[in-house]
Amino acid sequence: MRLSPLIFCIMILGSASSLAAEALIGEWLVPDWWSGQWGARSRVRIEKCGGALWGVVSGELKPGLDSENPEPTLRGRPTLGMPILLDVKASIVWGWEGHIYNPRNGKTNEANIRLFGSGFIRLEECEHGGVFCGRQEWTRAGTTVPKGNAIKAAAPPRAGPPKAATAESVILAGDVCSRVVNVPGRAH
Repeated sequence: MRLSPLIFCIMILGSASSLAAEALIGEWLVPDWWSGQWGARSRVRIEKCGGALWGVVSGELKPGLDSENPEPTLRGRPTLGMPILLDVKASIVWGWEGHIYNPRNGKTNEANIRLFGSGFIRLEECEHGGVFCGRQEWTRAGTTVPKGNAIKAAAPPRAGPPKAATAESVILAGDVCSRVVNVPGRAH
């Protein structure tokens, strides 16, 4: 039995996108939004829920509150355990695209994610259709970025202490999907 080239390509692309999603799953060290200290870190756990990737704040050095949420009933909730990466899916252009909720200003913006090696991602957060963008570099918990990494070489020199404090994760693996059940826009 011969497979047509088109069916073969569809099968390969389908398995490649599934493998690509697996690359982001896990615990990531993130620049801490709430501490205001350079080098401080929080954590985000990313898991596959349904057909998309979702991430929740799984650890933080300083407890934060979602005080700017546009929904009055959600203002004041703890940021720990809160979904921030929303409905992230594979993309031909970026790697992954979705949305990110920013508790500092209560806005949900576009998110573009690229993986560099197995332990380093660059997340770009864009407002107004990509007009205003900022980015962060996240490192997989338990890994270090090798010195030869092109992204690390392009990063600005770090100021402050050589070793950053890290938050411990309190959200268990497998707990992300239960925390995103009622998130608007979540595919059920």
